[in-house]
Amino acid sequence: MAENNTEKEVHVNPFLQPYGTPHDTVPFDRITLADYEEAFMEGIRRENEQVDKTINDPEEPTFDNTLIREDEVKGRKHYYDLLSRVSSVFFNMLSAETNDEMEALAQKMSPILTQHGNDISLNPRLFRRIKAVYDHHRELTPEEARLLEDSYDGFVRSGALLSDDDKERLRKLTEEASMLSLQFSQNLLKETKAFTLHLTDEADLDGLPDTAREAARQAAEERKLDGWVFTLDAPSYGPFLTYSTRRDLRQQLYMARNTLCIKENDENNLRICQRLVNLRREMAQLLGYDTFADYVMKHRMATSVENVYKLLDDLIAAYRPTAEKELEAVKSIAREAEGDDFILMPWDSAFYAHKLKLRQYDFDPEELRPYLELNNVIKGVFGLATRLYGITFKENDAIPVYHPDVKPFEVYDRDGSYLAVLYVDFHPRKGKRDGAWMTEFQGQWIERDGTNVRPHASLVMNLSKPTADKPALLRLGEVETFLHEFGHSLHGMFANTRFESLSGTNVWWDFVELPSQFMENYAVEKEFLRTFAFHYQTGEPMPDELIDKIVASRNFNAASACLRQVSFGLLDMAYYTRREEFTSDIIPFEKQAWEKAIVGKQLPDTCMTVQFSHIMAGGYAAGYYSYKWAEVLDADAFSVFRRNGIFDRATAQSFRDNILSRGGTEHPMTLYKRFRGQEPTIDALLERNGIAVPPSHTR
Repeated sequence: MAENNTEKEVHVNPFLQPYGTPHDTVPFDRITLADYEEAFMEGIRRENEQVDKTINDPEEPTFDNTLIREDEVKGRKHYYDLLSRVSSVFFNMLSAETNDEMEALAQKMSPILTQHGNDISLNPRLFRRIKAVYDHHRELTPEEARLLEDSYDGFVRSGALLSDDDKERLRKLTEEASMLSLQFSQNLLKETKAFTLHLTDEADLDGLPDTAREAARQAAEERKLDGWVFTLDAPSYGPFLTYSTRRDLRQQLYMARNTLCIKENDENNLRICQRLVNLRREMAQLLGYDTFADYVMKHRMATSVENVYKLLDDLIAAYRPTAEKELEAVKSIAREAEGDDFILMPWDSAFYAHKLKLRQYDFDPEELRPYLELNNVIKGVFGLATRLYGITFKENDAIPVYHPDVKPFEVYDRDGSYLAVLYVDFHPRKGKRDGAWMTEFQGQWIERDGTNVRPHASLVMNLSKPTADKPALLRLGEVETFLHEFGHSLHGMFANTRFESLSGTNVWWDFVELPSQFMENYAVEKEFLRTFAFHYQTGEPMPDELIDKIVASRNFNAASACLRQVSFGLLDMAYYTRREEFTSDIIPFEKQAWEKAIVGKQLPDTCMTVQFSHIMAGGYAAGYYSYKWAEVLDADAFSVFRRNGIFDRATAQSFRDNILSRGGTEHPMTLYKRFRGQEPTIDALLERNGIAVPPSHTR
């Protein structure tokens, strides 16, 4: 007992002291669960202390004694940084390395943190000072002006101009929405991880490539089971639906994935989604907007709901005829194999599309895996950044990590100066949610003394794992995912702005995907593939014949893929353009909402909404169209590289200087036009996808 007491006495909460780690990185190895709650509560106290200091300042409100002080609450070396410091770690871990205790603490802290945020954003004395600065201020730099505009507008959009009764109502709505978003995510994670397809007869693996079999064998061994285990994680789910000849098992896996969170159990998300839609509608209407989408568009490049629908409708008009032909070709090859009366079901689409691709291009994507070994891919992706921007990466094992899978890198600029820390977390595991994302443990900003505090970025993915006798061998789509998230990290790592709230990826949502989707262009470029695609056993480069097949097949079913994204955008807008209370049943509403972008068969007993984290819990509500909006931008931007050379350093430097390093310091169209010289058009996207470009067609 004495030893345990001694240990408790000597443990010091790492959040409450300097980290003492390389580059002041998070000391994951020293953090206990109890440290989070203590740091949260102390962080709230310190931030309240700072707010009191600001509102009780006897001096006239100025930009320097009100706005900078308020923004620097987030500064990592500032006394009042604690809440931001602990929040960045806790909520990143809640997605990447959670457990039941973390989930319980999140349930406890969420209403407390939301209440604290409301206490600040609805504080009338603090708003009066900010409004005084907004109305009367010294001459400001463009970045200072942007910070003032964002700060003032942020308070207004959080209810600062409302009556006391409406402020109280808004407070209750935001607190409920915060809790429901958290519950949505927890339900989805539990349901996703709870399902396994356990097979013990090797005949049930017919059609599956060795990589899928080995991964399933390893998944079974991890669970102390015989045979093979398949899960709903992408590296397991995708190959099974693509290659398994067992239609009944494909159906079982597909239905498990597409009926998540609609069963009558504690993880049902149907009512949560309905309530979230209504909460957001009511919040927007309290603030004077007709719909939540109208509220969102105030800070979007699209500017209006009408412009969003114009983009989506233009894409449907351009892509649907080709998508219908693509679907008919898949149906045709299925009927060829199964008979004229065969009805293609959703769990058949990937299987027969793969057979069609084999016939058209003599190309099986599994052929690529031996040449896409993860360590080589890392060298390729990092090497691309070196070739474009001159930056270099050095793995540093002295930097603490939150899981053994995570690789920490120091990043150095062209001149050898330290630029950033980059964590890369590649593989699925029990406490990690599905998907891929980039986040930060520390942003970038410039201290008053001129110190440029550099960011700590993190890439989190769910890529194919190594097996007992093979390293991690990736699919080409996984390489694209890596490039996508790496593009986000470049946006963060190149940040070079004065204020953290304007740095890196702190930009409007329909602009934030430009740097990420831009990087995906390289995945099918011969010159890029030749830099890293070597056979993991022989070291032989990927044959030119195989690369030619990748390039030739790059637009295989591209129209169908486009309409899939458009359908998600339509569904999102259908929920958040509502003026009246949403009382419809989610499942039939969903089917009708996206119908004009659907070319395949819809099933009445499946549901996307209840697992659509982007629009329910991930910040993309009324914003999912951003992926297609940014795709227009990325194709248009890459056309400049294609003209000047895809590795052209001068073009890359312009992209860095005008877009990647500027964050949200100016309007995104201003930044884009500074790089491109003009506004984007849809033409480059249509050309890239092999779709006919209508005459004089611009967005």
